[in-house]
Amino acid sequence: MYPHSAPRSFPQLLGDARRWFEEGLLAALEEAGVATVSPTQVQLFAVLDESGTTVSELARRMGVTRQTAHQAVHGLIAANLLEQLPDPASARQRLVRRTDEGERIHRLAEAVLAGLEDRLAERIGQDAVAALRGGLTAPWGRPPGVDPGRGHRS
Repeated sequence: MYPHSAPRSFPQLLGDARRWFEEGLLAALEEAGVATVSPTQVQLFAVLDESGTTVSELARRMGVTRQTAHQAVHGLIAANLLEQLPDPASARQRLVRRTDEGERIHRLAEAVLAGLEDRLAERIGQDAVAALRGGLTAPWGRPPGVDPGRGHRS
């Protein structure tokens, strides 16, 4: 991607790969006439439990602030892709879940992503895609030096 720069670090390469899938997904959704969604909203959709998830939990899973998750949720509610309901486990919390239209779009997105993975296999080979998937789904454990109770270096 950057022919005249220093070699890309592994995290940078993973970020480039994620953006490749995001851009392909967003283009396909736009072509299908889906309301414009942001990469953050796409990520939110991916980490949402079928039965619903709190905004705080969504923010944790996405690695963003609660405010960022809240903004993404409200944009998707305005697009009729998400709804908020009372949390049966807590009177103080609300769960976010997909609407029927949100479920339809989610299934479309899953199909688009599968198609993108097939296109990637055509370009770099099925063995390379299988190796990537294998490495990314293998248990890595905690990063060295990370305190399990605090989530950062001790």
